[in-house]
Amino acid sequence: MNITGQQVITDHPSVHRRALITWIAVFPTITITLVLIGPMTARTPLPFRTLILTIIVVYLLVPALTETIRRLSARMHS
Repeated sequence: MNITGQQVITDHPSVHRRALITWIAVFPTITITLVLIGPMTARTPLPFRTLILTIIVVYLLVPALTETIRRLSARMHS
């Protein structure tokens, strides 16, 4: 509610909902990626493996996740 007592509707989900959605998306992605590329990168240094995971998560997953959160938010407020 704002100062005048009117309910304020935001265009985005709560911090908790975004955190949950993010965790639900990121955890399986990291797990599956480690299973798939783990054997191929087992001998590479940990920073390089982390870089590969970061590229996958940031450049592939985050844009899709952002769009999903936007759609969910729009659907909840329509």
